Amino acid sequence: MADIAKLKTLLATPHPVSNAWAADAEAAAAQGNTVDMEENINSLSGDQLFTSTDATEFAALTDVKKQLWVGWCNSDRDPHNAANVAFVTFIFGGGSATIAALALLRKRAVSLFAKEGLGNVTTANVKEARAYHV
Repeated sequence: MADIAKLKTLLATPHPVSNAWAADAEAAAAQGNTVDMEENINSLSGDQLFTSTDATEFAALTDVKKQLWVGWCNSDRDPHNAANVAFVTFIFGGGSATIAALALLRKRAVSLFAKEGLGNVTTANVKEARAYHV
């Protein structure tokens, strides 16, 4: 069940990708449920970090950097934390294939409604939100 008051507010502002909302409730629901945005992933597992490591780059690391990387991959990490980003850059250098692989993992494709915490919004939800009075 969508938060109708929040949905009403969202429908009163331009859609960040397609701008104007469709007048038809079914089309507006489809518009908001379309996966056309990204959101940040808050945490990557150690397994995700390690399996994203480019094998050639890892083999080229010094023994000390290999040990640091393997140890660092033993727990979950916030991929947007500046210190974590700096550490990965220290280990692999800027522009590495490992950094590129991790950059892809740190975001996921979502719909606007999902990004706003509304889940899957139905045509009936849109109709109700448009008729809702505070």
